[in-house]
Amino acid sequence: MRLLLRSTAAVLCLAAIAGAPARAQSFNDAQRGEIERIVKDYLVAHPEVLQEAMSELEKRQSAAELEKQVAGVKQNKEVLFNSTHQVTLGNPKGDVTMVEFFDYNCGYCKKAMGDMLTLLETDPKLKVVLKEYPVLGPGSLEAAQVAVAARMQDKTGKKYLDFHQRLLGGHGTADKARALAAAKDAGFDMARLEKDMASDEVRETLKENMKVADAIGLNGTPSYIIGSDVVIGAQGYDVLKEKVDAARK
Repeated sequence: MRLLLRSTAAVLCLAAIAGAPARAQSFNDAQRGEIERIVKDYLVAHPEVLQEAMSELEKRQSAAELEKQVAGVKQNKEVLFNSTHQVTLGNPKGDVTMVEFFDYNCGYCKKAMGDMLTLLETDPKLKVVLKEYPVLGPGSLEAAQVAVAARMQDKTGKKYLDFHQRLLGGHGTADKARALAAAKDAGFDMARLEKDMASDEVRETLKENMKVADAIGLNGTPSYIIGSDVVIGAQGYDVLKEKVDAARK
């Protein structure tokens, strides 16, 4: 990534110096070659210019990502916090909602599960929304389909949470077989679950989750939306708690 940014910065420098005068007149090959030589010699003599350009490019990219995230959350607020196609845990009328996008094959999601559970246990005013976001291959998609079908049987979220902990907390690759085993151990009606996996509800749920994640600009799991803030990655309990407290204030 840094090599790409450095290359991009160099190209931008070349374009800025060589391209600006070209708007006033055309250069022949010899003139263009001389300009490129001058630019190259300058950059070799002053490599810090590339670092400055790279730093500025990173800043602008981060600002653009943040702007997209803020706009995406605002435009998709109802779907994020109150969709009928989601799992709701904790206090359904909580004063703060934390939305988590996760993948059952995400190692960081496995590590971060304890953070979410601790927040649920210690914050009676918190509403937690779980959204399946299967981006890590076919096994993840199969596990997510089972998960949505499990949610369809459990309006309280209690059995789903049991299933969720069994599957996300287990070892090995999550797929249909492992997800079905977790659902069976959690006490779900397996005949109904197999039937529901092929339902429109499962397809619509996953389609909605992928669409809203793309609108916000999420690029990894786990990802959280807390109030208007977006947290990418397993940042730890303290960061999530800080965001919840800030949203509450």
